Amino acid sequence: MTDQILRVMPREMRMMSERIFSLTDLPKGFALMVGDVVMYSEAMDLGGFKMLLNRLDAVLTTDPSKLRFKQDPAGALVLDGGGVHAWFVVPSVLDLLAEALVGSATATVEVINVMDAAEIGIATGLGCRAGLEVTFDGSRISATRTEPADPVLDRIMAKGCPIAADLWWEVWAKAQTALTPDSAVSRRHAGVNIVAEDGQIIGRTDNDDDTDVSFIAAPEAVSSENSNQKSEDLKQ
Repeated sequence: MTDQILRVMPREMRMMSERIFSLTDLPKGFALMVGDVVMYSEAMDLGGFKMLLNRLDAVLTTDPSKLRFKQDPAGALVLDGGGVHAWFVVPSVLDLLAEALVGSATATVEVINVMDAAEIGIATGLGCRAGLEVTFDGSRISATRTEPADPVLDRIMAKGCPIAADLWWEVWAKAQTALTPDSAVSRRHAGVNIVAEDGQIIGRTDNDDDTDVSFIAAPEAVSSENSNQKSEDLKQ
């Protein structure tokens, strides 16, 4: 145990979240949508990375298809989270608020049936980047339009987030499990080059990507014909 506090910058926080989310059942597109939720939770003094580890079993089995949208008898918007963690409800809440504000000066969504409902509060930070001024009161989230900004990200880009070293290295260790185990073979195949056992650099192989370079290099025969034609033109 140590009392050391690290100042962790957004790049590292995003990298750890991304790797851990890659271990989940989340659809790839949805995983991209929630890439910043843990970082904002940490920066806004909510559950943050400690909650990520404590709720890891629930996070790993998150199923966003459980979310259900409806309107109550009075016409109010209601989002039923289906028991998933609040982090994975926030993107849909912000989408609903933005859609409702197309024809109204204010919008409100009632959120029910979510785990760690207080974490919905990160919507007040994430909403700013989409030009939403969001307020959160229990299960009700309201929004009005404002100028896009991102004060939370601005702050942590400048100063980072103070995180206990013990906690951070525990997060780091979990994130490492998403990577290919380190070995002599994996190190030789890192990046775009392949290094043989004898140290020879083979380089990028044809099937590493689908880049078509034919448009920047004419076949030799065609080039020769063009050169001959130009010579004939000059003689004339």
